[in-house]
Amino acid sequence: MSHTDQSRQVRLEQLGAYPFARLKTLLAGRHPNPELPHIDAGAGEPRLPLPDFVAGTLAAHLDGFSRYPATTGNDALREAIAAWLMRRYGLARIDPATQVLSANGTREALFAIAHALINPEASKKPYALMPNPMYQIYLGAAITAGAKPFFMPCTSANAFEPDLDAVPAEVWADTAIVYVCSPSNPTGWIADHAYFTRLIELADRHDFHIVSDECYSEIYWQQAPVGLLQVAESLGRTDYARCLVMNSLSKRSALPGLRSGLIAGDDSLIARFAKLRSYTGPATPLPLQHVAAAAWSDESHVEQHLMLYRQSLKAFFAAFGRGEPPFGSFFIWLPVANDEAFAVAAYEQQAITLLPGSYLAADDATDHNPGAGYVRIALVDGPDKAAELGRRLKAMSGLS
Repeated sequence: MSHTDQSRQVRLEQLGAYPFARLKTLLAGRHPNPELPHIDAGAGEPRLPLPDFVAGTLAAHLDGFSRYPATTGNDALREAIAAWLMRRYGLARIDPATQVLSANGTREALFAIAHALINPEASKKPYALMPNPMYQIYLGAAITAGAKPFFMPCTSANAFEPDLDAVPAEVWADTAIVYVCSPSNPTGWIADHAYFTRLIELADRHDFHIVSDECYSEIYWQQAPVGLLQVAESLGRTDYARCLVMNSLSKRSALPGLRSGLIAGDDSLIARFAKLRSYTGPATPLPLQHVAAAAWSDESHVEQHLMLYRQSLKAFFAAFGRGEPPFGSFFIWLPVANDEAFAVAAYEQQAITLLPGSYLAADDATDHNPGAGYVRIALVDGPDKAAELGRRLKAMSGLS
């Protein structure tokens, strides 16, 4: 086995089980309360009505299954994405040919981007910064790309904002990439204009790239979140230097099975990523690209979904009787005494599947896991089930 192969094997061995595999193990041999209908609030999988245009658009383009799709996305899809970005964020211009790519779901893109932008030979050990807790794809991407993860703590003490001040100067000096998630999975925190501005200034000073995961951008309690490209343009950076954003139709349009998202920003980074994906990236089938173009071009279904998410949040907290909705996303980040024990009890007593918060975080330098003591609850089935979730959880012990 070559040294390179051994290095890859060691990196893979550093990865723990994925959160839902851990949850499956935790609940193995246990049974939900048979007297109650099961509610799956574990996965962030929207289960809302299918938008009206999906079936007709798909039927009109079935012949596309007989052709290979381009990994970059067809012209119509990239143009629809660019048009949405300009409408949504007030951008003056974004070039669909050079500043936009299609993604086969942003999970793939968020993972692969680290392999395009991180060069483990460029320094002793380049860092990949990420929030903690986090979407675990960031951690897997950093490790397999040969970077060293550095965790920015997100706790109630700092309103769950990834703490830039917690990053030592020597880490900034050797940083290759920073992941930011706004609105946050799982905490619901939203980055403001000042946060993105500071991050861009740090990127210029220390020569790193910013990857902004904005998959929950259309799910918010009050005010629509700002985006990284929006802030970059306000600073006069119409080339979006050092900045990439990713977004998805899984959450915006409640189409997780479509496997379609976007990558946009700095054209030099887009070109690097496009080259990597021409070898490795799975391409979205052409009929599904046409559905995706229709989804990015329509806002009425997004407005309907947002109304349902807000109604679900309101219904949950009215039934639960305490707490407030998160600023963004459809997740409740609920404090509990012991997250694994609470998840087991919720399953056995109330027939609810939810995710222990420690599975969405990593131990920091002091062996503290900032997700411990929380569970993530996904409100993805509409207001009635959200209210039922609130009632059942309210009846449980073990709440913090």
